[in-house]
Amino acid sequence: YILWFGIAALCVSLALIILPNLPLSVQLVMFAALSLSSLAIWKLHYKKEGADLRIGQSQGDEVGRVGTVTETVSPRQNGKIVFPQGVMGSREWMAIADHEIAVGEDAAIVRVEGNAMRVQKLSDTH
Repeated sequence: YILWFGIAALCVSLALIILPNLPLSVQLVMFAALSLSSLAIWKLHYKKEGADLRIGQSQGDEVGRVGTVTETVSPRQNGKIVFPQGVMGSREWMAIADHEIAVGEDAAIVRVEGNAMRVQKLSDTH
C-alpha cells in the first residue's frame, strides 16, 4: 500500500519541478487524487497468487498412505485406522469404507471426508 503513496509523492514532486509556483492546496489535492486512484487501480487488477491455504483440509497429499485397521470398518459401521507416521497431525483416524475391513488388515487412504478417512483394503488398491 505504501508504494502507491510514494509514487504519488514522486508525481507531485515532478509537477513541482515543471511548475515551481504550484500552490500547496493544489499539491495536496494532487497527492490525494493520485494516491487514491493508483491504489484503486492496483486493487482492481491485483490477483492474489500463491499457495491455496486450506488449513485443516487435505490437498491430496495423504491419498495412498497405508495404515492398520484397529476397529473393524464396514459400510454400516465406522472403524479406526492407525498410521505409522502422523497423517495431517494425528496417527489415529476414524475410518469409512465401502467394504468390510477386519482388525489388523492394512488399508490405504482413498480420500479425506470431513473428520474421517475413506479407506480401501490394501489388496483392493493394487
